[in-house]
Amino acid sequence: MRLLLLLLTTAFLTACGGGSEPETDTPTTPTDPITEPETPTSTEHLAGGEASVINNTADAFSQHSKTMSDVERIQQFELGDDFFTNPWVAGSASTSSRDGLGGLLNNNACQDCHIRDGRGHAPDAGSDDFGSILFRAAKSNITTEQAYDMSQSLMANVGDSSVGGQLQQTAIADVMPEVDLAVTYTTSTVSFADGYQVELRKPTWQLTSKAAAQGYDFDADTIFSARVSPGMIGLGLLALVSEQDIIANEDISDSDNNGISGKANRVWSIAKQNVELGRFGWKAGQPSLIEQTAGAFVNDMGLTNRFHQQESCLAHQVDCIAAPNGNGDSINDYNYEVSDTILDAIGFYAEHLAVPQRRNAYDDDVKRGKDIFINAGCQGCHSVSYTTEQSSEHPELSEQKIYPYTDMLLHDMGEALADFTLNGQAASGDIAYEFLATTREWRTPPLWGIGLAQTVDPEANFLHDGRARTILEAVLWHGGEAQAAKEAVLKLNSSERADLLAFLSDL
Repeated sequence: MRLLLLLLTTAFLTACGGGSEPETDTPTTPTDPITEPETPTSTEHLAGGEASVINNTADAFSQHSKTMSDVERIQQFELGDDFFTNPWVAGSASTSSRDGLGGLLNNNACQDCHIRDGRGHAPDAGSDDFGSILFRAAKSNITTEQAYDMSQSLMANVGDSSVGGQLQQTAIADVMPEVDLAVTYTTSTVSFADGYQVELRKPTWQLTSKAAAQGYDFDADTIFSARVSPGMIGLGLLALVSEQDIIANEDISDSDNNGISGKANRVWSIAKQNVELGRFGWKAGQPSLIEQTAGAFVNDMGLTNRFHQQESCLAHQVDCIAAPNGNGDSINDYNYEVSDTILDAIGFYAEHLAVPQRRNAYDDDVKRGKDIFINAGCQGCHSVSYTTEQSSEHPELSEQKIYPYTDMLLHDMGEALADFTLNGQAASGDIAYEFLATTREWRTPPLWGIGLAQTVDPEANFLHDGRARTILEAVLWHGGEAQAAKEAVLKLNSSERADLLAFLSDL
């Protein structure tokens, strides 16, 4: 397989057949020019530091870091791009580098979830378009207080007995998917102080076990969590934000009485065999990008790898167990389906997807909007900037001043955004659902790139379950620790709303 991969790499770098167009060192010319900084020392337009790229097109999220110049590293990025973009197939005697898909899966290509390297979307009512949203299924017998004992925290992830920890709505031939999915929406109206109204939609998810007739229905105490695929840009930069800088924003007991009590998640690292700071995922449930990537391979696509050498088939899923496996690599004496070469290439690709420069960071309305954002208290969770650590492994991402607008901590967002039980009710907020994260807690997502999300994919939605169709809808769903900030926004007049949206749309 090693020889095959070398041949495949050479062929891809020569022809890029079937993949996206190869990236170059020259950024794509934007449709609108970047506004020049107001002073030579202004850097906020460089959201991802010097690694930022100029691109306002549908390909804005698919560029490599501008600071990457080494030819071999660019080739590694392009190899990862190829395997991220193109589909995998079921176990095959004729395909050895891209086979082993399933038996159970959510999608057959990374890019089909992370559309054009951006975020996914929730389906419309009556639609079967569940390709870029997934559902976790878990329960817990311990409280969050007990979970802080690290010897118990690994018990915080108890899967459903019929489907495990994630629902797979798709399967390869001769394997039965786990679930049928549907959604309906109810609408409500939120009014601003000046009478301006915004319609919000609340999803009700219908989850039906396909194995119920065989006696394998969902457990009565299982809690479900809907999650659209997040955007991929800037992840390598966030990986280089120091743990010290993240922990410095923790305020679990709200000692300053500002209503915001962010906390870090502590999760199990397979690579380090230790409890580590959680950084990635909607509940900060993964400690590193490579472990996030490996987990997505096995859970979303049924592809084994060095971190997960067994598929997630349960004992009663005999058709999944009997499904054909991929070819593995007999030369290196391992049987998992995603080789280390491919896994590391995709990990490298994910680390180096660049953040686009902001378009109008120094326009008057954008600057007024930023002041409104800060005065409303939004920066209490969406911390403005960091400087990345020095890294000999990733020098092109090192010591960059970045503006991601996230604290990477967990915050209680209120009952309206909580995970849900089978009857559709909000789950209790005091149980440990994903390590230390409760059913109402979500990691603050970075805001960089949010203004280009629907340029990259016009169907892109906002919030963890894609219920928000616009940025303003997303703001108005905030509750819990963000309730005071939302109430401040609801007092804005029309010109102030326009300024706030001008700022958010420029990120």
